[in-house]
Amino acid sequence: MGKKVFITGISGQDGSYMIDYLLEKEKDIQIFGGIRRLSVENHDNFAHVDDPRFQTVDFDLTDPYIIQKGIQEIQPDYFINFAASSFVGSSWDNPVLTMEVNTMGVLHILESLRKFSPKTRFYNAGSSEEWGNVVSVPQDENHPLRPRSPYGASKASARHLVKVYRESYGMYAIQGFLLNHESERRGSHFVTRKITKNVARISKAYGQAKPFESLKLGNVNSQRDWSHALDFVDGIWKMLNHNIPKEYVLSSNETHTIKEFVEKSFAVSKIEGRWKGWGLGEKYVEIHDGNVLVEIDPKFYRPAEVDLLLGDSTKAREELGWEPKVSFDELVKRMSIHDILNT
Repeated sequence: MGKKVFITGISGQDGSYMIDYLLEKEKDIQIFGGIRRLSVENHDNFAHVDDPRFQTVDFDLTDPYIIQKGIQEIQPDYFINFAASSFVGSSWDNPVLTMEVNTMGVLHILESLRKFSPKTRFYNAGSSEEWGNVVSVPQDENHPLRPRSPYGASKASARHLVKVYRESYGMYAIQGFLLNHESERRGSHFVTRKITKNVARISKAYGQAKPFESLKLGNVNSQRDWSHALDFVDGIWKMLNHNIPKEYVLSSNETHTIKEFVEKSFAVSKIEGRWKGWGLGEKYVEIHDGNVLVEIDPKFYRPAEVDLLLGDSTKAREELGWEPKVSFDELVKRMSIHDILNT
């Protein structure tokens, strides 16, 4: 059968891109995609996959029995965990679920691997939100963990567990630091996809000379280090196949504001705007007719903000030979065009 790879979170962007990446890159491979059983299927991101080397299996990070069963039966060569309660904003509303999925779920996986498949190479998706209230810029692998959200805390907790199992049992277990990564497959509740889908909606309204509601956003001055998810799955596979289990930062090493993302997305749709006002009264308006394109809504502010994230992926570039290929401008362009064409 060749290499057996178990991937969770395949309905999301990272998991689905990893399926595509491995099926193209590795000929002698069998991929098992773990997915929760839901009353309404959410298979859009991998519905295009028609390959006998890929199959889905029932898997739920809140069910220790099904985790153990899947690992014991398959005994994969690689286990890549992308499944998570991953929307930072909702983690304040659902802190218990966030910890159960993102921390306890990882613990159940590690225990099952230790007992039934100790030679499996395990990767858990980490997050720049673990750094939280940053003390230095840029952030590298040595930056302290200072999370400012239940989501960040859950990922930081999982990181400590991964380290404990790696050092206690000699397991190949790692958790990379992934800066923000987006794509055409990103969920619409994440701010980048929220922007591009609403830009597409407003662009369509302009094309039909119809009225429209403005896009509502929170802290548009937040600065993030954005890359395309396709570049990151390549970096993750390189991490997993390094000769020693070692954790790396994956990042573009650039930072951009949400304002910039808004401006570039509207520019793709040929709508020209400018920012007016300040604070909660700030707006992005069309320069010719004065229509309000974007407004600030305080309900989208987080209880504790992370204002600046900027990664330093020097080690990954030097030791893994990895580097991102999709620029920030190209990322915004791809996402915007995709949503314009599908609105």
